[in-house]
Amino acid sequence: MVVDIVQELKQQNSRLVYVCDPVLGDKWNGEGSMYVPEDLLPVYREKVVPVADIITPNQFEAELLSGRKIHSQEEALAVMDVLHSLGPETVVITSSDLPSPRGSDYLIALGSQRRKRPDGSMVTERIRMDIRKVDAVFVGTGDLFAAMLLAWTHKHPNNLKVACEKTVSAMHHVLQRTIQCAKAQAGEGLRPSPAQLELRMVQSKRDIEDPEIVVQAAVL
Repeated sequence: MVVDIVQELKQQNSRLVYVCDPVLGDKWNGEGSMYVPEDLLPVYREKVVPVADIITPNQFEAELLSGRKIHSQEEALAVMDVLHSLGPETVVITSSDLPSPRGSDYLIALGSQRRKRPDGSMVTERIRMDIRKVDAVFVGTGDLFAAMLLAWTHKHPNNLKVACEKTVSAMHHVLQRTIQCAKAQAGEGLRPSPAQLELRMVQSKRDIEDPEIVVQAAVL
């Protein structure tokens, strides 16, 4: 089991960072639905999440893991506190159905990071991002997000705001390039196929390595 592997590796290297994207389900038209059998939920909650350093659930997954519903930003922050208590130092709710002041074309992502000050006391940094929705379906975006969040939190271990801005901005550039290439392949007026919407990561190498910041995070 992955938990055993992570624990063994952390015994060999205490600085190892494990990122968990708890793929449990999602909401469609306001209704949540699980991708996996319900009996896997306690396995994630009691075994997998506690050994993770970073977790990247969507709103529905955060609700499942915490046992609490999210109807407001305050409730989302409380849910992230519950998830912190399970073990992870960094929690990013990658998408939510909370209303954005920018309108229905935007979704809200929230992040929270707990870290220890030199004097031993704990500090919590919280951020919020309003992200423009993309009218397309891709495969692999969750993996790419988790990988880039790992990279940017490693480069900016004490600045969740910057790490998330670079992660989400890089995602923006990759998705926009993917859409442009897919539309060109599909032809004018035709909807791109899933194969044509394969993420253009190689073509986006520079944007992944040094993304122009196009999505700002607000510190809460």
